[in-house]
Amino acid sequence: MSSPRTILITGCSSGIGYDAAHGLKARGWRVFATCRQQADCDRLQSEGLESFLLDYSDEASIEAAVAEVQARTGGTLDALYNNGAYACPGAVEDLPRSALREIFEVNLFGYHDLTRRVIPMMREQGAGRIINCSSVLGLVGMRWRGAYVATKFAMEGLTDVLRVEMRGTGIAVILIEPGPIPTLIRQNSIPHFEKWVKWESSARSEEYRSLLSRLYHPKTGPDPFELPCSAVTAKLIHALESPRPRPRYYVTKATHLMGFARRILPTRLLDWLIARS
Repeated sequence: MSSPRTILITGCSSGIGYDAAHGLKARGWRVFATCRQQADCDRLQSEGLESFLLDYSDEASIEAAVAEVQARTGGTLDALYNNGAYACPGAVEDLPRSALREIFEVNLFGYHDLTRRVIPMMREQGAGRIINCSSVLGLVGMRWRGAYVATKFAMEGLTDVLRVEMRGTGIAVILIEPGPIPTLIRQNSIPHFEKWVKWESSARSEEYRSLLSRLYHPKTGPDPFELPCSAVTAKLIHALESPRPRPRYYVTKATHLMGFARRILPTRLLDWLIARS
């Protein structure tokens, strides 16, 4: 029997990464499900997954995780799914330089570092799939999300160039762009907001009160455009297993709507639409 296909997935403690890890394992993939915290790795191991540490903000952690994959597979890897990321809510004018530096280290530089380290394995075997999880916010910008939007716009550009550069190598480079998905990203953003944004002294302090209400209080119901994490996994499966994967996969109606609007609407009209959403 042939060996199962292998995939390294980041950000598997919950949400999109967690669903992807279990979904692909059920399809026969050998999944390396990584997390930033050892307690989460231990939990995933108890659920039958191969799990070890990978922290995008730590170059040594990335290097060690790739070495672990190489040791476990004999130096091969069929696919990488860059998924882990976080948000830092706040008006752009209130985001200090250090806040942007910190979020770019994880959401962009970490993706880039890990990708560069697995490409040699894929080149050697003549095939591979690199899949980056972007967002509807990699297509359009929305208020209070400037830091996250900036990382996703930059990651989209870097991914597009890498896709062109990998032509002829057997390595496919793919973007998945989810819209509203029920994950812990909002709750996980609170410590970053509290660390960096001095909202009480902001010129927008009154506007922040509506943001605080959404940030700290549970949602009263699902977003009308929301889909479960399994919807992202379904697109991931196509990106991994299709003989001719698409360069981009939109997930949720919101992403399709905003992708279409960005292509056809004048900038002022698009700004008006986004401001009302």
